[in-house]
Amino acid sequence: MDQVKITIKNLYPNVRRSPIGTKNGDVRLLNFGPVSVCDTERVAASADPKSVKVNLTTGTGVDIEWKDEHQSHYSFPYLRDACPCALCDDERGKSGRQPGEPPKSAPGALPMFKPAAKAETAEPVGKYAIKFHWNDGHELGIYSWHFLRDWCPCEECKAARGVIRAG
Repeated sequence: MDQVKITIKNLYPNVRRSPIGTKNGDVRLLNFGPVSVCDTERVAASADPKSVKVNLTTGTGVDIEWKDEHQSHYSFPYLRDACPCALCDDERGKSGRQPGEPPKSAPGALPMFKPAAKAETAEPVGKYAIKFHWNDGHELGIYSWHFLRDWCPCEECKAARGVIRAG
């Protein structure tokens, strides 16, 4: 099978969770309950995924269908550049980059080969997020559903973020 699929359904409290991917590409099905931060209603319904597909084997990224029917595709390089951990967030802040924007080369620097970012594993974090172990060894970022919806890379969402920043 070429992808890891997370199906979100109503969940009873005694259901155990299992990892959704391993280094060897093993695939498992995982069921979540209604997605919200700390089981509160603080996260808008638009930040609740209806389905999540993590394409580990093909390396094409993550596809999310949100409960409001919006579709998002996140390439693995975009997700790696959007890592929400404190270390990456601080580095982006110093360089003036937004989540998902690749680092800029220093003026006059020679380009160096760097393998494309690829997730080696993916695992759920409670009911509210997903975490990746990247091929560069980084694994600190916890990508909440709210964060992923806020930084959806589709043209419609990019335009909406531009209007909010300008306003």
